[in-house]
Amino acid sequence: MDAGRHPNITLLTYSEVEAVSGYVGNFTVRIRKRARSVDEEKCTGCGACQEKCPTKVIDTVYEAGLGYRKAIYRPFAQAVPSVPVIDRANCLWFTKGRCRLCEKVCPTSAIDYNQQDTILEVQVGNIILATGYDPFDARRIPQFGYGRFPNVFTAMEIERMLSGAGPTGGRVVLRDGETVPRRVAIIHCVGSRDRNYREYCSRVCCMYSLKLAHLIRHKTGAEVYNFYIDIRAPGKMYEEFYHRMLDEGIRFVRGKVAQVTDAVRHPEEEGRLVVQYEDTLIGRQRRMAVDMVVLSVGLEPRHDSQEVARIFGISTDADGWFREKHPKLDPVATMTDGVLIAGCCQGPRDIPDSVAQASAAAARVMSLIGQGEVEIQPSVAVVDELMCTGCTQCIQTCPYAAIEYLPDKRVAHVIEALCKGCGTCTGTCPSKAISLRHFTDRQLVSEMMGAIFAMRAAETVGA
Repeated sequence: MDAGRHPNITLLTYSEVEAVSGYVGNFTVRIRKRARSVDEEKCTGCGACQEKCPTKVIDTVYEAGLGYRKAIYRPFAQAVPSVPVIDRANCLWFTKGRCRLCEKVCPTSAIDYNQQDTILEVQVGNIILATGYDPFDARRIPQFGYGRFPNVFTAMEIERMLSGAGPTGGRVVLRDGETVPRRVAIIHCVGSRDRNYREYCSRVCCMYSLKLAHLIRHKTGAEVYNFYIDIRAPGKMYEEFYHRMLDEGIRFVRGKVAQVTDAVRHPEEEGRLVVQYEDTLIGRQRRMAVDMVVLSVGLEPRHDSQEVARIFGISTDADGWFREKHPKLDPVATMTDGVLIAGCCQGPRDIPDSVAQASAAAARVMSLIGQGEVEIQPSVAVVDELMCTGCTQCIQTCPYAAIEYLPDKRVAHVIEALCKGCGTCTGTCPSKAISLRHFTDRQLVSEMMGAIFAMRAAETVGA
């Protein structure tokens, strides 16, 4: 709310970046502001259109598939700005050519079915990427039964269920909407620390699993079992919270779950889910009948991380997270000057770590603004225009997009603010028209000759 009202902040929601050009201090960003089919200037956020809309759609985003929204909607009541958007894929006017009820009930005539996308170009000096993460899709691990058994939930679904403003009003119930579970199994590391899916630790799963266990037990009084590989609680007061859960009676079973099934072997398993697991502390395989299974899914890069990295001229690691300049010495900067990263786009992290990194990125931007001038590397590439043939091979191989083609001169030109002096272009150029300042072939040969003469002189003195 404060950001939306700040005079120096322009908030562009329901928008996406299509292209970025330029360099630090002089970026040009092309943004597509998607059509809401609602005039933002006229809309007062009264909600009459949402109330009267006859179409209901399962909300797979905010309500995690447990609730519904209308075809014209705001994601949630406190969304900023308080302007709804029409879901054209489900709106009766756009799909069947009838209804228009939201237009009839709008008191300010803000509904505009003919609204089109708007292209904006903005000039900025620095860019901070904070694109977040995607939760791991539990359907990719079929043995846990998510999507097949109704009472297998993800942690996000339970989170919405526990919310007082959620689809169940804060009650923890089974999929039928009425039955309260008496025994709940929480399975840790779903999609994380697994060579078949994601080998890294998602860092947040242990602690949010403990939080869910605490809240479920508080709300229902159920027996709660945590099936874990090992508990990772490295944050401030995290270990104390873990011991508090032990004191509250939360059960912990060390071992990986092999399968969640509905196959019945004993009468007490009838109509319930069965968790098959290995208890590594006693070295035995066991079965446990439960009413509800909660999957603590891990964090993975956004599905479009590769495309976003290409647009902003940065790189990703083997897992798809944005790569930082240096993991310890420069964790918020990228190899493209002026483009910084913060939060889970760089890797799994919890809220305190994300806030700290966001503050560091903002401080870095403020320092660059305060400098007024930006220092660049002295060893940058330079093109000899008399020798350049305009083949553009250097442009294709430059990892930093630091070379452009000048059509009027038919030669390549190096944007020094982007060049990192890696030397890729100098090795690629077939006409040897590109060289690195302070690292020309003549200078390198002179250095080598100097080293050889020094070695020979040392050998002579030693003899």
